Amino acid sequence: MAPARRPNFLLVVAHDLGYTDTGPYGGEIDTPTLDRLAAEGVLLTAFHTAAACSPTRAMLMSGTDSHIVGLSQLAEDIKLNRHYQGRPGFESYLNHRVAALPELLQDAGYHTIMSGKWHLGTKAHLSPHARGFDKSFVYLAGSGNHFNDEPQLGDFVDYLYRHPAVDSEGLWMRDGNFLDRKRDLPSGFYSTTTFTDELLQYLDGRNQQEREKPFFGYLSFTAPHWPLQAPKEIIEKYKDRYNEGPEILRAKRLQSLMEHGLVPRGVGTSPRPPLAASPAANPAWEAMPEQDRRISSRCMETYAAMVDVIDQNLGRVVEALERSGELDDTFILFMSDNGAEGRMLEALPVTAGVPLEHIIKTFYDNSVQNIGNADSFVYYGPRWASAAAAPIPASSVSLARGGLKSPCIIRYPSITVPKMPGGAVSHDFTTVMDILPTILDLAGVSPPVAHYRQRAIAALRGRSWIPHLRGLTPTVHENGCQDLSGWELFGRRAVRRGKWKAVFAPAPEGSNSWELYDVLRDPAEANNLSLQEPEVLSQLLMEWEKYYSETGLYDPGVEANRLIIK
Repeated sequence: MAPARRPNFLLVVAHDLGYTDTGPYGGEIDTPTLDRLAAEGVLLTAFHTAAACSPTRAMLMSGTDSHIVGLSQLAEDIKLNRHYQGRPGFESYLNHRVAALPELLQDAGYHTIMSGKWHLGTKAHLSPHARGFDKSFVYLAGSGNHFNDEPQLGDFVDYLYRHPAVDSEGLWMRDGNFLDRKRDLPSGFYSTTTFTDELLQYLDGRNQQEREKPFFGYLSFTAPHWPLQAPKEIIEKYKDRYNEGPEILRAKRLQSLMEHGLVPRGVGTSPRPPLAASPAANPAWEAMPEQDRRISSRCMETYAAMVDVIDQNLGRVVEALERSGELDDTFILFMSDNGAEGRMLEALPVTAGVPLEHIIKTFYDNSVQNIGNADSFVYYGPRWASAAAAPIPASSVSLARGGLKSPCIIRYPSITVPKMPGGAVSHDFTTVMDILPTILDLAGVSPPVAHYRQRAIAALRGRSWIPHLRGLTPTVHENGCQDLSGWELFGRRAVRRGKWKAVFAPAPEGSNSWELYDVLRDPAEANNLSLQEPEVLSQLLMEWEKYYSETGLYDPGVEANRLIIK
């Protein structure tokens, strides 16, 4: 008998999508494709990423910790912080201490294709083409104008750095060649749709030799990250849906989570979460003037439209796989690279001494009637992001679980756990580092040990999900959590073993001391037990030192972790 064909793989990654933004996780945004994948597959409720996008994507591609593979912090922040220059783990790209997932699958005979955001290196020798993708259409940076309509900054200032969201020149590639965004990107460009178009062309255009191989596809969106932009007709679909404000939305989504059985009754009902911005800069909904509420709700309507468009385009790929007869032979995984983006952007730098806010006011029209268009540049702030993080009162870049806990749905009939109404649900602790070993397990590929292509490489820290999903083991990781799970970003720190998690957040955002939570009994991380359980906290801090040592982490302290531009 001929050997069974190895499975195809399709990884779909959204950028800063909140935990409750989609239908399977209790959201009100229309996501019928994700609803279907969850009903026919497995919904993960305890899937953990890094607290920011490029570190997560480094872990996805490597199966190990971002501090080891070059993205200890966000790529852009590494380039701007003098404390990080020249340090191992702060290269600002996926370094060569690992074997990248597409490299391993390419070596194993897979046809490897990618379309969308890379964010793991902006040079040709660091591009997806150089790291194992046979065909790729990619945006090398983190975020950008979704309509490819950027202001002509010219000599606006003598600059050292311009944020890619307003200046993406030199950051587009097809295979090994750089593209001119004005000349080479298609007319009618919209990021989510165009990225999907390109992936579908790669799938539909496979020659006979390529069709004889299983494929690994990576569809990587820049949405729904700011600037919030979407087709006008989709925005109108959500008109007036968010007029009650973010606190009401959070309460509704939390209630939906409870009704879906995804969180226990009574979880997350703590008072309105503390926010880093001052009350004057970030007032409560009821204290805002009516015009400001209308602008804010329009931003949320636009965000919802972006999520809707992601689902529509994922649906196009699912339909294409159905037509080709490959759907049930394809392991599909949909995830977000971290929690919802809730930072206020007023202080983010674009040029030396010029904050992003000034660029926005000078070059964009953010009137309420123009929000969502190509020449608008808006974001929705921490209160809407907190609604998306329910039941956790925190969002992206937070090491509370609102930043680390992200949606993840998989569909692959041969590994689906016993079906329940609405699909299977796994509450087991998992991490983004597990995805590489899971895929290699299904593909029958043994991961390299110690060396790859004549270079030393780091060990995998993730574990395959397959034994657990097939009912062979009670959990993915020993004791429901890998021996040691640590996180660090911008001086914020966290470490977890089993049900216990210790968190440190520097002032003024946090208490500037280590806090302790029982995340099984207290998933909202509302009850700090550091005084009641000092021995547990002490043990976890010893574990933190172990994690610090194993990963080569460098943490110069709160002040040194602030963004510094020389």
